[in-house]
Amino acid sequence: MRALNHKLVRELVAMRSQVFAIAVVIAAGVATLVMFLTSLYALTETRASFYQDYRFADVFAAAERVPQGVVAEIESIPGVQRVAERVVAGANIEVAGFADPISGRIISLPDGDNAELNSLFLSSGRLPEPYRDDEVVISDGFAEAHELQPGDSLSAIVRGRYQRLEIVGVAISPEFIYQIRPGEFLPDFERYAIMWLNRSALAAAYDMEGSFNDVVLTLQRDARVGDVIDELDHLLEPWGGQGAYSRDHQLSHRLLEDEFEQLSDMTLLIPAIFLGVSAFLLNVVIGRLIATQRESIGILRAFGYSRLAIAGHYLLLVLVILAIGLLLGVGLGYWLGEGMAALYADFFRFPFLDYQLQLRTVAIAALVTLLAGVAGTLVAVQRAAKLAPAQAMRPEPPPSFRPTVIERLGLQRYLGQPTRMILRSLERWPLRTMLSVTGIAFAVGILLIGPYQRNALDALIGVQFNLIQRDDATVSFYEPTSRKVIHELAGLPGVELVEPHRYVSAEVGKGHRYQRMAILGLEQDASLRRLIDTDHRQVNLPAEGALITDYLAEMLDVEIDDTLHIRFLEGRRGSVEVPVSGIIAEYVGVSVYINLATLNRLMGEGEAVSGAWLAVDPDRRQELLTELDRRPRTASVTESAAAMRSFSEYVAETMYAVLFMTMLLASAIAFGVIYNNARIALAERARELASLRVLGFTRNEIGYILIGEQAVLIALALVPGFVIGHFLYAAMVAAVESELYRVPMLPSLSGMATASAVIFAVGLFSGWVVKRRLDRLDLIEVLKSRE
Repeated sequence: MRALNHKLVRELVAMRSQVFAIAVVIAAGVATLVMFLTSLYALTETRASFYQDYRFADVFAAAERVPQGVVAEIESIPGVQRVAERVVAGANIEVAGFADPISGRIISLPDGDNAELNSLFLSSGRLPEPYRDDEVVISDGFAEAHELQPGDSLSAIVRGRYQRLEIVGVAISPEFIYQIRPGEFLPDFERYAIMWLNRSALAAAYDMEGSFNDVVLTLQRDARVGDVIDELDHLLEPWGGQGAYSRDHQLSHRLLEDEFEQLSDMTLLIPAIFLGVSAFLLNVVIGRLIATQRESIGILRAFGYSRLAIAGHYLLLVLVILAIGLLLGVGLGYWLGEGMAALYADFFRFPFLDYQLQLRTVAIAALVTLLAGVAGTLVAVQRAAKLAPAQAMRPEPPPSFRPTVIERLGLQRYLGQPTRMILRSLERWPLRTMLSVTGIAFAVGILLIGPYQRNALDALIGVQFNLIQRDDATVSFYEPTSRKVIHELAGLPGVELVEPHRYVSAEVGKGHRYQRMAILGLEQDASLRRLIDTDHRQVNLPAEGALITDYLAEMLDVEIDDTLHIRFLEGRRGSVEVPVSGIIAEYVGVSVYINLATLNRLMGEGEAVSGAWLAVDPDRRQELLTELDRRPRTASVTESAAAMRSFSEYVAETMYAVLFMTMLLASAIAFGVIYNNARIALAERARELASLRVLGFTRNEIGYILIGEQAVLIALALVPGFVIGHFLYAAMVAAVESELYRVPMLPSLSGMATASAVIFAVGLFSGWVVKRRLDRLDLIEVLKSRE
């Protein structure tokens, strides 16, 4: 074995704890990359396979009532490959032992057969037998939430008609991977169900014999989606068509796309932060390591080793550390990624998960690690190779020993000799001090991301459910109805206040930018649904014009006093131009708000409402819910407290799990930065500290000098770390913005305290390890001349 290889092995053994600490930092960066890449790949591949195998439709359309004969006309549209008409109905569901209101969406199946498009994946049980009107298949999320299985039963109320149904199967559809109730922003599996009935049974219950109210299509490869949608809209318009739309605007698919886009952005952002810190740490560590080996490098150069050989030696040292970190990171990332993908798959209700470690993922991780590691140490390696023998064999010239700032200010009289040594060392090596502070500051900044996110999510919940949604329950009707229903609701037991509203499906846009969404009409003086600005102050709804949320304004490039084009997709389906009167702030969803009377006038209709918000006496809550269930016009009842619990559970199960993983890895980086800083400081100052021992300093005093220096560095790094953390979190906030929700950019004093506590805990542990080594210093060996 060559001499340099012997030297490399000895250095790795001697530096094993430092090598491990650096490898942990690299592994943290690699693990985040592998975790996000494998999760994203597994989810996208699983979705693609599910879509293909179970024939997810390309175009969707709904209408009021379409004769069966129109199907042949739809099939003749150029570019259409398959057509599947069906009946879709809303229902109220009752499950034994569950008192809260449950709403559902019932979809017809060909009698005794699976759907031709958007087919069902049966996780248990079977399809309904032909022409049976009492057998139903339910969605697996709903079944799991209520512990239902084939053989159990439930009740459904469709248009006031009560029916007892036997569960014969539990299924998942590609149409409802993201199983969410329209108008809400998160799934609530306990209170919202998707169910499938035989066509004959549902058509009879919904009075749809010989007709349908929903149709889905698949298209040929060369089809122009826009042309097909235009033709389909033209055919369905006489029958109350509500506007066809492509897969890109289908609710489940669109929300999945938003989630996957967020995950993709996080895949770029978080690993880049972690690997960037790793590269910086490697540069500092290798640079300072080389500084401690100047004399060894000089001897090697004097014995004839070339600059290239010495550069290769230190580069090989770096590569070994990188390889250890890569192996640890890939294994850890694969394990964490499996857990994260399983969380997402469970939340999105995928029937299976195609999770595997791809060779290309390992290759990407290896390439990124190599580039980050080599780039981070190239300068230090070049510096080692350029040292001339005579220069290297001399000790490094000491800095100028002019008085420090503390001494020039006359404050040294208040400080003990060890403390003055600490301050002199930091001031006389400003570059080393700055690099150490920067490394620790990045560790502090990364540790802030998790607490900032938790604080922001708590604030989001507080704003949405305390400031904006102030109702206790939301009642929705099957179709817009007369305003007189408000007086009926006000007379129900426990109702303290009623405020009507109306949702209207529409396309909203400006220029070439359009968004398919629901416009919300509110009362002028609504108090149960408040509109707020960015400072959380209430905004009054104008009598004319529209208020839009800030995220939608950015999507459509709309400003105040611009004109918003609205094409209604229900009722008379007219188009209007409405001025933008103001822009409001909301963290959840995107919305357009118009005065209720103005909205009805724009639609050419009378005083119609589609629902109401209720303030309810909590002591009479159950009595009210029972009464609402009996009313045939009631399509669904949603309680705000249940929605808040649903969101909190989602946060607890998914977001906090991901945050815990990133916090764990961030703590690993903090440990690597601080521990290496302390160990290298010990290597650099071993002779100096040993000399002080010989001169009469006690072990505690020299320990105070070394550990105190690290404590000062940590203290100096806290404020810059808070600033770095703020900007890192701002980048994350920008990366996760979507139509579904936006996370507020809020500071967290408790997060700063948590990050500081973690950093000081790591510092104490590192100090304890270094103090043990100091106590075991062999003074004769350390002071021995290396030549």
